[in-house]
Amino acid sequence: MSGGKRAWIAALAGTLMMVGGGAIAAPQGWSEPTAPQSRQNLGSIIRADVSHQVTLSVPGLPGTVAARSTRITYASSTTNDSPATVVGTYLEPLVPWTGPGERPLIAYAGGTQGQSGQCAPSAMLMQVVRYEPPADALLEYDLIPIYQLLARGMSVVITDYHDLNVPVIHDFLNRKTQGYAVLDSARAALRLPGSGLNPRSPVVLYGYSQGGLGSGAAAELQPKYAPELNVRGAYVGAPMVDPELYIARYDGRPGVASAIGWILNGIAADYPDTRPAIEAALNNTGKSALHNSIGKCGGGFGSSFMQPQNTSQWTTSGQPLATVINRTPVLKKAFDEQRLGGIAPKMPVRVYSSRNDDAIPYPLVRGLAASWCGRGATVQLQADSSLPPMTGFLGTHDLAFFPSLADSQQWVIDRLANVPAPVNCGALP
Repeated sequence: MSGGKRAWIAALAGTLMMVGGGAIAAPQGWSEPTAPQSRQNLGSIIRADVSHQVTLSVPGLPGTVAARSTRITYASSTTNDSPATVVGTYLEPLVPWTGPGERPLIAYAGGTQGQSGQCAPSAMLMQVVRYEPPADALLEYDLIPIYQLLARGMSVVITDYHDLNVPVIHDFLNRKTQGYAVLDSARAALRLPGSGLNPRSPVVLYGYSQGGLGSGAAAELQPKYAPELNVRGAYVGAPMVDPELYIARYDGRPGVASAIGWILNGIAADYPDTRPAIEAALNNTGKSALHNSIGKCGGGFGSSFMQPQNTSQWTTSGQPLATVINRTPVLKKAFDEQRLGGIAPKMPVRVYSSRNDDAIPYPLVRGLAASWCGRGATVQLQADSSLPPMTGFLGTHDLAFFPSLADSQQWVIDRLANVPAPVNCGALP
């Protein structure tokens, strides 16, 4: 980690900083990523803990699934294409793969859990709910699809993303680092001795919400960043297409203040040139809000997570953070880089969205699918009308996670069987 990033983290821990905002513009073509290390080093295993057998069970699902679990530390890249270290967990099911070809690897991108090592997937995988004193609880909903994928005989690797620990700042919703972390987790799993996989084993990218951004970013970046991977498809569920728009749209709503803090903490950690503008824009309330969001978990329940706050109370100007972003070029540029849609994936993609999603509006996800279609990608957009509009403790976005699973996993099996991928680019719903 660079000295500049350490200094920023130290300042944050003492009392400081951040900012955000959000209008949306049509995505532009991103510059292609350049690898800071040789491809032989990216995804290399720095440490692999001794494998041990685990038994997974999920209330409401039949039986249990046994797997060998290995915690791996592997090499990846930062958003500035510098070397980084990431932690992930590899799970090899003890049941055989009975589908077509050799056993596949699912590179799983986890959903929103927070900005603390306590809520990282490697810490949460064996739990469905974790209590966070004094009155919060964290739901590990990703355990459900992971259980289902393992039960089908698929190997799974799930990344913790970059810096999902304290005092280092996890760059929540950073497009490039999440995509890199997912792709390099697959590289690491394929190299793990005794995994039963090999460099040409079939790989599928898979994620929902924050994980939808992760799998979508990995799909965009893979052709240049990890072209050697045998990626058969990408499932992109309810992706967080545009973090800037999220801030603008949901400012002041319950459940958003901590998430805005996580986003802005990550922007400041990754983009040093944004820090003076952020510091100047925030008053003591805003600086405290950003500082207090560090170390918080979320993603389902939580009294502290659910407290509503208007970001106009955070700024020295009294303007919402969306307005601050729009009038501050250095911040606008950093947020623009987080938007999905500017690079066409080369593998088939299935995009899922509930038409009544309360967190990530369906038109935004449809716009992502249209952008990829327009760039020549093979895309199927599923617009789910089965859930009514719901907000609050559990909204439509949260609940839509569950009906999205069955169809997406059959889509994965079809890609592994080389069934022609369905496309509806000509008539997006």
